[in-house]
Amino acid sequence: MRLRSLTLKLILAFLFVGLVGAVLVAGFVGERTKSEFDRFVLNRDQTALLEELSHYYRATNSWQGVDQLLSNSPDNQDEAWGFRRRLHGPPPTGTLVDANGVVLLSQDPARIGRKISPEELARGIPIGPRDKMAGWFIFDDLPRNPPAPTLPDSPEQAFLDNVRHAIFMGAVGATLVALVIGVILAQTLSRPIKDLTAATKIVAEGNLGHQVKVRSKDELGRLATSFNQMSSDLARANKQRRQMTADIAHDLRTPLSILLGYTEALSDGKLQATPEIHKVLHKEAVHLSHLVDDLRTLSLADAGELKLNLQPCLPYELLNRTTAAYQVQANAQNVALTVAAGHELPPVLVDPERMAQVLGNLVSNALRYTPAGGQILLLAAAAQNGITVQVQDTGAGIAPNDLPHIFNRFYRADESRQQQQGESGLGLAIARSIVEAHGGSISASSTPGQGSTFTIVLPLADTPAS
Repeated sequence: MRLRSLTLKLILAFLFVGLVGAVLVAGFVGERTKSEFDRFVLNRDQTALLEELSHYYRATNSWQGVDQLLSNSPDNQDEAWGFRRRLHGPPPTGTLVDANGVVLLSQDPARIGRKISPEELARGIPIGPRDKMAGWFIFDDLPRNPPAPTLPDSPEQAFLDNVRHAIFMGAVGATLVALVIGVILAQTLSRPIKDLTAATKIVAEGNLGHQVKVRSKDELGRLATSFNQMSSDLARANKQRRQMTADIAHDLRTPLSILLGYTEALSDGKLQATPEIHKVLHKEAVHLSHLVDDLRTLSLADAGELKLNLQPCLPYELLNRTTAAYQVQANAQNVALTVAAGHELPPVLVDPERMAQVLGNLVSNALRYTPAGGQILLLAAAAQNGITVQVQDTGAGIAPNDLPHIFNRFYRADESRQQQQGESGLGLAIARSIVEAHGGSISASSTPGQGSTFTIVLPLADTPAS
């Protein structure tokens, strides 16, 4: 059966890891415990043998009959049998050497009676005090193999049984802990993923803006936060798209209605073609053309396909070009249009035509809202991160509630007035898109009744546009 649940997979994975770890630890600890226990017993038996040999020599003042003490079969000597009962198994094997270095007992009968070499004697353990040395005992290098079996009711066997039971209980406990932790961690990991999976289905069904609960601050928590941000952005973008579609339809309806009304009347013969009617029809057609051009510019900017012919341009030349284009209109409205930009300012990296479009839009707006006798000032100054260009006017200003939204598409602070003047509501949105495409920024500040200031920051010619 294929496992489809991430929770079950994680639980089984943690359980498997815990079980394998417990078995390995139990095996290693058990084997190591038995090995060290055998070594301990062997060392104990060796110590007991040395004590018995020393006691035997002190009692008899000789080594005669010592072979009965180390014999593997019991005899009638109670002392030897009592010694063997205190051992874990048979007495440790080795070589007994007297004080003169002569072999008394050995596993190799041919060595008995021969004198041992100094090198081998150096490995021996002295028997008796230094002032009355009885001899040496040289234990065999290899331990008893296999180890002597322990008696069923012996303390040694009880000790090993207790150790094995403790290891087994520890392994079972570790497995249970691993299982519990695995269940908790699996649920902790899988629950946010299940929430995100359900949320993606909800968003896919069209319920944009759906949010999931952020349960932690780790990677899954950051993923949930990113999903919530994405969902909110999708909902906002969808709302803006719908609003933009409605605004476009609204802006297209008025000139189209005028064109259709006049053309139908002319076609039915209810009106006669006159220069005034031709002028109205041309004005509405131009308005439609401008609206289509503005929408195309915005769509290119949104897609990152707005082509820019970047080249170094002096700031005062850009401002002088804009002033020359609107000087006649400013004079007709009795508005002073002046430039304040030094020739020493370094060039900026811009598309002259696109930037003229931006500055022209700002000056055109300023002329629309600046009364007769007012002033429009075009400034340029050096800034830390480029060149700052400003368009200041002494017009009516912008209300504080409208100021944060003036760069939004189709936003109209004064709906009726802008409709009468044929505005599309896209001018400032286009200006922002063009400036940002240059790697710059645009902002606005205003005081109602005193005027507004639009500030543009542009990169220098030696700084690549981002």
